[in-house]
Amino acid sequence: MKTLFKIYVLIFVFIITSIIYLYVSLDKTQGILTDNINNLFISQAQEMSNNIQGEIVHYVPNHLYKILEKDIKLRHFLEQTLSPMINQSFQYIFVLYKDKDGSYRYLLDGSKEDKGEFSEKLNVEKKQWNSVYKNQKTDIFRHKKFATLWMTYLKPIVIDGKTEAIIAIDFSTKIPKNISEVLTPLNNIFYYIFIAVFIMLLILLYQTILNLKTKKESITDPLTKTYNRNYLKEILEHINIEKYQIIMLDIDHFKNVNDLYGHNIGDYVLRDIASLIQNEITSDDMFIRYGGEEFLLFIHKEKKGLDQANSIAENIRHTIQQHSFDYKESMLQITVSMGITCKPNHFKSISDAIKNADKMLYIAKRDGRNKVITQIDEDYVIDPTTQNLGINEIKDAIENSRLFCQYQALFSAKTGKITKYEALVRLKDSENTTVYPNRFITTVLHTNIYNQMTKEILHTVFSKIRQNRVAISVNLNFSDIINTDIFKIIIAKLEQNADFAPWLIVELLEYEVLEANEIFAENIKKIRSYGVKIAIDDFGAGFANYNVFQIIPIDIVKIDGSLIKNIDTSKKSKIIVQSIIVLTQELGIDTVAEFVHSKEVYEIVKSLGITTIQGFYLARPQDDLLIEK
Repeated sequence: MKTLFKIYVLIFVFIITSIIYLYVSLDKTQGILTDNINNLFISQAQEMSNNIQGEIVHYVPNHLYKILEKDIKLRHFLEQTLSPMINQSFQYIFVLYKDKDGSYRYLLDGSKEDKGEFSEKLNVEKKQWNSVYKNQKTDIFRHKKFATLWMTYLKPIVIDGKTEAIIAIDFSTKIPKNISEVLTPLNNIFYYIFIAVFIMLLILLYQTILNLKTKKESITDPLTKTYNRNYLKEILEHINIEKYQIIMLDIDHFKNVNDLYGHNIGDYVLRDIASLIQNEITSDDMFIRYGGEEFLLFIHKEKKGLDQANSIAENIRHTIQQHSFDYKESMLQITVSMGITCKPNHFKSISDAIKNADKMLYIAKRDGRNKVITQIDEDYVIDPTTQNLGINEIKDAIENSRLFCQYQALFSAKTGKITKYEALVRLKDSENTTVYPNRFITTVLHTNIYNQMTKEILHTVFSKIRQNRVAISVNLNFSDIINTDIFKIIIAKLEQNADFAPWLIVELLEYEVLEANEIFAENIKKIRSYGVKIAIDDFGAGFANYNVFQIIPIDIVKIDGSLIKNIDTSKKSKIIVQSIIVLTQELGIDTVAEFVHSKEVYEIVKSLGITTIQGFYLARPQDDLLIEK
């Protein structure tokens, strides 16, 4: 970002410098051209005056006034010599002498009209004329009082060391006009160049501002105003990791904040926590929103040693713990957990160093949260089969098509035949090991990655329905139904697959609090309008109670596996299951017994009137549908 800004600054400086140079050059060029044209006319006047002087002196070698006074024919002859020299540029050509009173009078006048008579007095600028008369040097001066005259060229006629008369040549005002006409095309060319360059500069300036704004938006998280993962991708290419320590931070139980208070309050919490963290770090540190409620910090080590990141992390933890998050009469107490990689240069790559910080974060959360865990401590042993995947690993799996579904068959309790399948989401990690949802769903919940995952799963399930014409269920959270983005994804997929929507079953996972919500009810109604069936998953052990039947139009109830798997040994479990079956039968709702793992359990649930049976005793999840022969 800084490098790009420097490039644009250099371009601007170059363009502005070029414009200034062009302007100065044009002004200088105009001055030179004007001077050259002026000098051209002056040199012509000088040549003419020399010729006139030569002609006069040839016929009148001395006593100029006395001879011309007596010899009228000679006077007329000389005036006829002057007349052809008068044109549009040289308006008047005449010769004056100075009388005893200091007044200037005509000796010769080459004018064809309004001709000055011999010895007729002419009012002139005596200061200039007297200077020429006395100094015996040519001179030129501009006219300010005469509208038709531009300049006058004066040349003394000196005979035997005495000034006998002065030759005057008046330049017409048409000369500046002629000069202007010569320069106008050049001025226009430069004018258009200036306009073009100026417009280009404006376009470039606008484009630069737009690019910088777009660039900033592309690397900035719109909610917290911190950097986002796009920025992380950029810095990974050129960052000197030896200068940094890495902190991975996660907000403890943030999902509960969203569930209990709503996503608006959750957004307020994220913004406030980002602001608190920003106050604890310096401009040399890098602050990145890594996932939904996860933040990544690159702490510049300076000269403070390996404890610097730990000290900053503890300050952040303490500040957030002591801060009162007060929103609309709701006082929240928020804590955070953090993992630190204090020696990232010891890892093969920055990505590995970030993964290590993620592992440390997992340890902090596993050991009670509101903790800071640094580097890998020998006292901690991480079980890779239970550790949650980092959000970066999950995103990488989705982008590289390693997200997939396994399918578990469900059987009719009456006929023993397969009636439907449940799609169970899985992904492959970087080592091609299958990872189950308990290790990645909560990590990405309420993030764009979760939304993308939902979209991919629905696409996969509809493809399977289209190929096999079988009913398949997918799991969604209660909050997914009221989440605008996810709801739009669901409806879009239903509209794209309207012919196959009646084969789809939506299982609402019952580990979230379900409240009477008009938006939720309307959205469920919209989904069912496509023919989709609605099932409640894990009923009997989650947050929902019997009031759920008044809120949601339910087609299927899946009884929680913790009740089913012990039904052969637990009398209480059997009684609870019986009560659920009685209720659902009265309401006309189908039931599913899941976690049927033995023949004994299978026989009991059949005898109780369960509609459908699911479990390892009958079929395990597999990569493709179990097709009955």
